[in-house]
Amino acid sequence: MRALTVVPHRAGSLALTEVPDPEPGPDDLLVEGLAIGICGTDREIVAGDYGWAPPGRERLVIGHESLGRVRRAPPGSGFAPGDLVVGLVRRPDPVPCGACAHGQFDMCRNGRYFERGMKERDGYASDLWCADKSYAVRVATGLGMDGVLLQPSSVVAKAWEQVDRVGARAWFEPRTALVTGAGPFGLLAALLGVQRGLTVHVLDRVTSGPKPSLVADLGAAYHTGDVEDVMASIRPDIVIEATGAAEMIIGAIVAIGPYGIVCLTGVTPGGRRITVDAGTLNREIVLENAVVIGTIDANLSHYVAGARALAQADPGWLARLITRRVPLRRYTEAFERREGDVKVMLMNE
Repeated sequence: MRALTVVPHRAGSLALTEVPDPEPGPDDLLVEGLAIGICGTDREIVAGDYGWAPPGRERLVIGHESLGRVRRAPPGSGFAPGDLVVGLVRRPDPVPCGACAHGQFDMCRNGRYFERGMKERDGYASDLWCADKSYAVRVATGLGMDGVLLQPSSVVAKAWEQVDRVGARAWFEPRTALVTGAGPFGLLAALLGVQRGLTVHVLDRVTSGPKPSLVADLGAAYHTGDVEDVMASIRPDIVIEATGAAEMIIGAIVAIGPYGIVCLTGVTPGGRRITVDAGTLNREIVLENAVVIGTIDANLSHYVAGARALAQADPGWLARLITRRVPLRRYTEAFERREGDVKVMLMNE
């Protein structure tokens, strides 16, 4: 079968290659791959910055934002041929640590987890793939190809869950949220915020293209400009940070109000230094009872929550998030950065 593979840490190694068909185990679904979503992590892997091949192998099948159709399912699995499904990314470490042993592999303590399409396990960019029935989630049929948005939705579903858990340390009735960044994670975080009944604001640097209208059509407010100025005007209870930009992160932390929560979901590249008044930063956090938390990846419960959120969303709005749909035969185009892109989907033909 065909699979999109790289030699990790070797730029220019991306290729559509022939690999053996997968052999499903007794608890595995056999799935026809329909599409994968492309994100910054995929581009880093293709650029040679990241990734680990499975042990004993040179090449890694990429793709962690999956969508497929079940061809064969184990009896009693709860899945049936024809179901649309998404495979989970992370798998618990084999030791396992305490968190992994309790099904919270997104919170692995020792770093020995595996990640499909990234870390020592093949991804989903192939004609066929397998997934244990415990690491797959059914997608509502009505979502169609837009079900490829489930993996990023699971990440922001976890972010909102973490905010709830932190807020519950005392009385907590948030009204206003700011999402920094109007990429796929930011827009999906805004969607979930609106679904929770919050007044949602989104801050991004662009002034044209699809992002402002996507935010407006959620019933949220779109802003450009300085993060501290925006926060001073709207006084958010919660900030979901989805840019990974150092200046945006520090600005949000400094400007968050009493009992405010800043949840960081973007990964900041190394090598960039900014000057920070650590004393003032500490003073603001302590005196305001503020909290800064980081979150990454998701476990099964977050995928289920993400699937529920997508099923409740306006299908037309979700379809507009995918601004480019690239056929597999032109796979190199999917990894190009283009002005106006929100989410790029690579489709199997």
